[in-house]
Amino acid sequence: MAPAHPINTLGFAKPPSETRVVVAMSGGVDSSVVAAQLAEEGYDVVGVTLQLYDHGAALAKKGACCAGQDIHDARRVAEEMGFPHYVLDYENIFKDAVIDEFADSYLAGATPVPCIRCNERVKFKDLLATARDLEADCMATGHYIQRKMGAGPELHCAADANRDQSYFLFSTTPEQLEFLRFPLGHLPSKDATRKLAAKYGLAVADKPDSQDICFVPNGNYASVIEKLRPGAAEPGEIVDTEGHVLGEHRGVIHYTIGQRRGLGIGGLADPLYVVRLDVDKRQVVVGPKDLLATRTVPVREINWLGDGKITDQAEREISVKVRSTRPPAPAILRPISETEAEIELLTPEEGVSPGQACVFYQTEGSRILGGGWIWKGR
Repeated sequence: MAPAHPINTLGFAKPPSETRVVVAMSGGVDSSVVAAQLAEEGYDVVGVTLQLYDHGAALAKKGACCAGQDIHDARRVAEEMGFPHYVLDYENIFKDAVIDEFADSYLAGATPVPCIRCNERVKFKDLLATARDLEADCMATGHYIQRKMGAGPELHCAADANRDQSYFLFSTTPEQLEFLRFPLGHLPSKDATRKLAAKYGLAVADKPDSQDICFVPNGNYASVIEKLRPGAAEPGEIVDTEGHVLGEHRGVIHYTIGQRRGLGIGGLADPLYVVRLDVDKRQVVVGPKDLLATRTVPVREINWLGDGKITDQAEREISVKVRSTRPPAPAILRPISETEAEIELLTPEEGVSPGQACVFYQTEGSRILGGGWIWKGR
């Protein structure tokens, strides 16, 4: 029997005017276009912006999302398009769920990705719950990723590979995916988004993209960690892999795996790279570039988005990203449990670091199969 009303663009068998959608509005051009487009199509749009930190505090920076000017910009779009807009103070939640772990991870010698934790623990958890409280049928965001229907909703890469945000959204659960919508994922380019913003007459049409982590001024992670954890930048030794002291560093938090510049140990015959951070000994361990090549990657806290269970097969061929800036590469997935696995990279990667994400993709096609967090292993 055919539905009483044709399926609308958000997948519901009712008119847009009877479909309430909460739009997560950061104040940038992407989420503003989503809200404006859905409002123009006649949906019952409710805009919600999260204030994630005090925009007058030292942690904030110009061009970051979720504070100051961005809240004003989101409110202005809502006024222009004629839908209600709310600002929710999530500062304490954001600090507890994202910022504190960011600092503690660096102190433990890892390289965290707070944007993933923000999506996982704030936007797609607390904000999504708020959307349900507002009796919304779904929540829409400006992320560049696609939701497609198979046996159930599936997560797929954006049509524009240069804008694809799948690396930052791998921890989206099947239950969240039921409720989420990503109206920009099919667009061919960011230029297409800006043209839509101009079409709707939005003041943010030419607004620059936010860069780096929103609460880190000028990409200076160490200064933020020192503010959050006074005394964290204790000096120590730079040593080679055999323990020979080559110099002194100004705090482990200033270094990352694969780093070459800024070590202060020039004059050596061959270039050296950071190959390990020993937090307990306060040592930065350096070595030749070939020591950075990693073939085996232990992964835990896995969120599986593939069909069936991850443990249905002893091993399977997939593609993986071990950092956001690289394309998926061939690998073998060997599950240990439903939340832990070992990844074998068919071509070794350099600079694989604990605290980064390892995201799983189908070898053919655009589907994201989930992912997990890289750790030091046993």
